[in-house]
Amino acid sequence: MGLAAMKLSRTEYKQIAKYMERLRPTRQCMKMLKTKFPSQSQSTLLSIFSLEYQKRIKRTISKHHTPEAIENYYQRYLSEVKSDPTVPVLLDLANEVDFSPSLMARIILERYLQEHEGAVSAKPVINSMLREPSLIPDRHLANQVYQCTINDCCYGPLVDCIKHAIGQEHEILLRDKLRERNLSFLDENQLRVKGYDKTPDIILEVPIAVEGHIVHWIESKASFGDDNSHRSYLNDQFWSYWNRFGPGLVIYWHGFIEELDCHRERGILLKDCFPSDIVTLCHSACQI
Repeated sequence: MGLAAMKLSRTEYKQIAKYMERLRPTRQCMKMLKTKFPSQSQSTLLSIFSLEYQKRIKRTISKHHTPEAIENYYQRYLSEVKSDPTVPVLLDLANEVDFSPSLMARIILERYLQEHEGAVSAKPVINSMLREPSLIPDRHLANQVYQCTINDCCYGPLVDCIKHAIGQEHEILLRDKLRERNLSFLDENQLRVKGYDKTPDIILEVPIAVEGHIVHWIESKASFGDDNSHRSYLNDQFWSYWNRFGPGLVIYWHGFIEELDCHRERGILLKDCFPSDIVTLCHSACQI
């Protein structure tokens, strides 16, 4: 049985984040994290690592995109792949300069296409080649790009695909749990049909009470709720749901920083699993 997600204090989160500072986004690093923090679930650690790594990349991405850096990486790639095309040149280079392997692959592919096509390639062309490296005309480069994609656990088409699938899986899990409890609801798709644009994943047709708080809507997040992501979700989504539909519940399936659950009185409740303490309003009405 896997470990359940959990709430972490901000101090515990910072401890984990600090240890992650020197790690690269490889499969080995996930093993190291599991050994170092055995009480945390794999999905929680991967979610935290992904958040922290993305912050690191955002801070440093511009230096990898200067014309000098791109030229330097490209020339190194050409000379090293010439001497031995079987070595994961791009992957090693990305780890050496502390950059995401998938983003390094994108830089080199763009530069290669610019040289061979004589113009800057359109984003959809590059995206489809990163998703399907066999479309890349140079088979050595195709192989190098593929190695970067499968070894990057934070960026790239494979990660996007997995994240999307995990997100869908948790939305289905949430709908199943609601059906088990015979709670009637409208999901995102049904709400779109009704003409709503920005909606939570679930709107309950009959509100429920969770831990004494009324809940009209539920949002499913298949990620860990840290300060940054929670702040942007509050501003971009949760408060607008609250304005439109009233108080609601956010489930961070991979856990969250417990100090962030500070808006309960204002009408936004955080949980790391489907709540067991549900009172349906018709149920309480029957008891009166």
